[in-house]
Amino acid sequence: MDFSIIILFVVLAGLMFFMSSRSRKQQRAQQEFRSQLAPGQEVMTGSGLFGTVVEIDEASDTVTIESTPGSQTRWLRAAIAKRVDTPVEDATEAADETDVTTDSTGTGTITSGDDHVDVPDDLSSLDTAQREYREQQRRDEGEAGGATK
Repeated sequence: MDFSIIILFVVLAGLMFFMSSRSRKQQRAQQEFRSQLAPGQEVMTGSGLFGTVVEIDEASDTVTIESTPGSQTRWLRAAIAKRVDTPVEDATEAADETDVTTDSTGTGTITSGDDHVDVPDDLSSLDTAQREYREQQRRDEGEAGGATK
């Protein structure tokens, strides 16, 4: 009998064992997560619905989720995919400090402190904004060049 075939079967059996143990660990982690659900937590379902857990019915293994105020839906506990963490307050404070202004060309300027970035409102104004930017650069280079002579 050829030993290479035996080695091949042993390697395949080992791979199958490790892959199945990994999937069992993932299933246990998901089951533990779902058993720890509590009202008030932000969750996402497997189909992508975001909402807040309102009620958990242990008898029927269902979870009531409120996606918008007054809109409650019932889901199987197994349909809950993950818990959604709320964003950090620092990120919302930084977003509040950002101002957006629009000039006559339809180009929006986002300012945060001393930095500014020109953002077009739509793609149709992109060529115009690029052209104006290049013209402004040429004018600035011309003024800088004239001042140094």
